Amino acid sequence: MATYLKLSLDTRRKDTKIFPLIFRLTHNRKTTSIGTGHKLATSEWDEKRQKIRLSFKGTESPARLNNLLQKKMAHMVDILTQLEDKDRLKYMSISEVRSHITRTTNKVTFYQFAEQQIADLVKSNRIGNARAYKHALKAVKNFRNDKDFSFDELNLDFLNRFEKHHLAKGNKLGGLSVYLRTIRAINRKAIKAGVADKEGYAFDDYVIRNGKPEKRALPIDAIRKIAELDLEKDTALFRDRNIFMMSFLLNGMSYVDMAHLKLSNIVDGRIRYSRKKTDEPYNIKIHDQLKPLLSYFTEGKKRSDYLLDVVKSENPIESYNQIVWARKRYNDSLKKLAKLAGIDENITSYAARHSFASSANDMGIPLTAISQMLGHKRISTTQAYLAGLKKAKIDEYQDEIMGKLSG
Repeated sequence: MATYLKLSLDTRRKDTKIFPLIFRLTHNRKTTSIGTGHKLATSEWDEKRQKIRLSFKGTESPARLNNLLQKKMAHMVDILTQLEDKDRLKYMSISEVRSHITRTTNKVTFYQFAEQQIADLVKSNRIGNARAYKHALKAVKNFRNDKDFSFDELNLDFLNRFEKHHLAKGNKLGGLSVYLRTIRAINRKAIKAGVADKEGYAFDDYVIRNGKPEKRALPIDAIRKIAELDLEKDTALFRDRNIFMMSFLLNGMSYVDMAHLKLSNIVDGRIRYSRKKTDEPYNIKIHDQLKPLLSYFTEGKKRSDYLLDVVKSENPIESYNQIVWARKRYNDSLKKLAKLAGIDENITSYAARHSFASSANDMGIPLTAISQMLGHKRISTTQAYLAGLKKAKIDEYQDEIMGKLSG
């Protein structure tokens, strides 16, 4: 095993004669320390036997303290052995191993862990994700009457009862689906951090029902109608039509990501940017159709300016609220644009993204390429994404079969 523990004095400081007694953890050639809460002089420590000498005056019974330290050592070694047996140890970082073996019977609760995740998301400016976590945590607290619980209690019965509680209040399946996916994400992060056990992971047995509304993708003809609308320049509709087309031409880039785009993201004829949601990199070629749109939004601006002038604050929470308000106004404009173009579909800010994904899929572009274009981290995300866009195509296939049957 490339991982081991040893009791030793941390004698790195040279300005003292009393040194902390630590468990030194070594994992994959990296080391870290775990404190014991005791300090000794070198004369009070037997390095060879890894024991405190009886001359130590910091406790009434050095022998009892040695026993306690050995028990703690045995407990941590037992955890390391379990991780080794499950073939998990070699894939863990040293910080993950340390977190795993220093867990006590006073476990981190679900609320504590979820609130820490929210704080981390806010700190990393992922305000939308933090908001989703807050809503899910609020729903769980409502279900539990604010009573906290351990991850051991997050079992199949818990999930079934949470589902019944949510739906019994007249809430929709869509909201439940969002909450459960967030709870699942928190559970997975807790397992990775060593706060929860993989053996107790209930989502292997629980199926989250899909309550999402059907995604509506516009055909290319409809996209072209919007592009060709004769609109008065510098009006809100003109600007929002340009935003919609820019979203489509930027591989279906989301409104949130476009709102964060700066002129500095335009480098050597490409858009280089990392998605806010997944941190996946965008590296998009600027085609001829996109150039006039970019010129419209970049004219007279500095490299440090935002393209859309939506974000006015450097405070992440304030900027997120500014984007939410602007997106609402943008969606109102899209409804007007659809009416002017003679399109019956209810268009929202997601329509350009859905339409781009659907068009790419219909053209036979490989799934791996579509996944990269959309900025997804996993192919499975793209598969699930496209699954909701295929209804029209399936209808076409069905019409073709029926036509052959009647012909």
